[in-house]
Amino acid sequence: MKEAAELFKILSVDKRIEIVEFLKKEPMSVNALADALKITQSAVSQHLRVLKSAGLVKDERRGYWIYYSLNRDALEKCRQRLNRVCTCGCLGKHITNGEKLKEVKG
Repeated sequence: MKEAAELFKILSVDKRIEIVEFLKKEPMSVNALADALKITQSAVSQHLRVLKSAGLVKDERRGYWIYYSLNRDALEKCRQRLNRVCTCGCLGKHITNGEKLKEVKG
């Protein structure tokens, strides 16, 4: 549970979500992300470092530049965790207001 909370905390920063959105389309360098996000390269690097330490982003050197891409397997695990957290135990059950009222009144 603690691991899921840490992961959601990492993704609670809007710029990190934006980075994930950009990287869904294609691998990008820090420079390209900074231009797209309208923030400094050092800010992008800090966000990427956090995302990479969580395993959500990976990097690849291409000559002088380093390109960042999503770790799709890790992102899928994140999605599954979020689904588990956000899914109630009543899936597949249809409860009418009357039934709910009876349950509350006892």
